[in-house]
Amino acid sequence: MATLLSDPESILTGDDPLLFRLDGWIDTAPFEDLIGIELEQVGEGRAILGCQARLKLTQGGGLVHGGALTTLADTAVAMAIKSLLPEGTVFATTELQMRFLAPVRAGCFRAKAQVSGPEGRTFYGQAIIYDENESKVAEFSAIFRVARNQADSTAGIP
Repeated sequence: MATLLSDPESILTGDDPLLFRLDGWIDTAPFEDLIGIELEQVGEGRAILGCQARLKLTQGGGLVHGGALTTLADTAVAMAIKSLLPEGTVFATTELQMRFLAPVRAGCFRAKAQVSGPEGRTFYGQAIIYDENESKVAEFSAIFRVARNQADSTAGIP
């Protein structure tokens, strides 16, 4: 779980007072912790992440909000990418597409993700979200880019 750094010196030096440290390279960040995302399996360009449906994640009709489903899928692909990159590599989602197939009303829902790449600095990711009955509820695809001038190019990143 990520922890905020409470260094009063950061305010004096002009550093961002909201900096945080992940407990590991492959870990959830504060927003993902807020949603309740749990890492189940991560490695070799694949990831499975889960989340428990609860009232705070629902929209007005009582279904799990599409934003919570999208966050889970995006995070699953990001964790799959992290499993291929050296620790500390900076990258971000640049495009995403989500196709909702069925509602999630209750229980644990999971994203199963895999990535391909890199092609230059670009990774392509896909995730499928399943409900507690293993029924497919959403399909996600995204493009991620690694920031320029990364210190370590061992993963084929220029």
